[in-house]
Amino acid sequence: MMLRTRTMQSGMALLAAAVLATASRPARADDPDRIFDKSTVWRPLTPNDKLVVYGIDDPNVSGIACWYTQPEKGGIKGTLGLAEDVSDISLACRQTGPVQFKEKFKQGEVVFSERRSLIFKSMQIVRGCDVKRNTLIYMVYSDRVIQGSPKNSTSAVPLMPWGTEPPQKCAEFVK
Repeated sequence: MMLRTRTMQSGMALLAAAVLATASRPARADDPDRIFDKSTVWRPLTPNDKLVVYGIDDPNVSGIACWYTQPEKGGIKGTLGLAEDVSDISLACRQTGPVQFKEKFKQGEVVFSERRSLIFKSMQIVRGCDVKRNTLIYMVYSDRVIQGSPKNSTSAVPLMPWGTEPPQKCAEFVK
C-alpha cells in the first residue's frame, strides 16, 4: 500500500511538473507568428488535433520570410504537453522585400529551432546558399536525439531585384 501511494504521488508530481512546463509564457520577439489552424481530428471534450501554420522572418536576412505547417496533438495528452508531435512539417520561403544580409553565415546555419517533445525531438529550419544559382535554400527537419530518419522539407528563394535595387549575391555572405 505504501509503495502504491508513493507511485501515485510521483505520478502526480510529474503531471504537475508537465503542466507547469507547458503553461503559457510571454511571447518572445523571435517566436513564430501563428497565422491560422485547421482541425483534423474532432474531440468532444478536449482540444482537437490541428494543422497549424506559422510564419517567421529570417533573423539575419531581411526581406525573406518562411511559413511552416506542423501538426499539433489535441486530447488530454496534447493539452498537458505530454503528447509527442509527429515529425511531418512542410515549409515555404519567399522574398518579401529587398534582400539585405546582416552578417556572414555558414552553410546549414540554424535560422529557427523549436522542441517538439519534452526530451527527444526538435524541429530546426536551416539556411544555405546555392552559389551557382544565387538562391537561398531553406530546409526544415525534425529529428530524434536517439533515432535517425528525420523527416524534412526544402524551399528555395532565388534572390531577385526588388524595385530598382539589384539582387545581392548570397555567395558574398557565406563564410
